[in-house]
Amino acid sequence: MLDLLQIVSLLLVAVAMALSLAHALELPGKLRLTEGEYLAVQPIYYPGFTIGGTAEPLAVIALIALAFFMPAGAPFWLTLGAAAALAAMQAVFWLATQPVNKVWLQRTKLSKAGESFFRTKDAQGRSDADWRGLRDRWEGSHVARAALATLGFVLLAAAVVLV
Repeated sequence: MLDLLQIVSLLLVAVAMALSLAHALELPGKLRLTEGEYLAVQPIYYPGFTIGGTAEPLAVIALIALAFFMPAGAPFWLTLGAAAALAAMQAVFWLATQPVNKVWLQRTKLSKAGESFFRTKDAQGRSDADWRGLRDRWEGSHVARAALATLGFVLLAAAVVLV
């Protein structure tokens, strides 16, 4: 059971890290885009990244489950640290990234599932007029998320190596 949980946890954390690093690595190029270009390319992320994003909460659950099976000492605490890093990554998403998503997707035709997840109706009255401020918040949140995901992955890898 321990081996399976380690593999599943590593996979889920790796997916979460890969997606967040992809966003962070795009930052230099995206900062060169004009407002029109930026707002035109921004919606391309949502379908695929929303699907891949399911790895994040699943990783937190898997890491908490894995912690129960880890031996006492460093492996346990490193696994718990990885879970905390991925939980913090989720907090950054819901507190910083998702409010910007709501603004940018107000005028986008979404599926029922998309409308439910992004809750764009909650953003009524908000505008993308300050697109640079929204861009900086969205991009900065993804840099923070990439750092947290990488920390989680390193902590988990260390825990697995020590078992």
